[in-house]
Amino acid sequence: MSRICQITGKKAMGGNTVSHSKRRVKRTFSINLFKRNFYWPEEDRWIRLNVSAAGLRLINKNGLSACLKKATAEGLIKNV
Repeated sequence: MSRICQITGKKAMGGNTVSHSKRRVKRTFSINLFKRNFYWPEEDRWIRLNVSAAGLRLINKNGLSACLKKATAEGLIKNV
């Protein structure tokens, strides 16, 4: 599975490393991604998600069920 947040849809982006002499070299900016287990009380089971730090804050703010519903509507999660 690629390194994409299953809640926010964030993924790595490209850019340049710029030295002091302004030389530019291509690089990738990775996201802060974690594999976390979440307990889903409505289904009475545990689910494992690849979630970024921003996705964790979103789950804490809105709740797991609301975030999963939105992520499946956007096509980020196939089958939960």
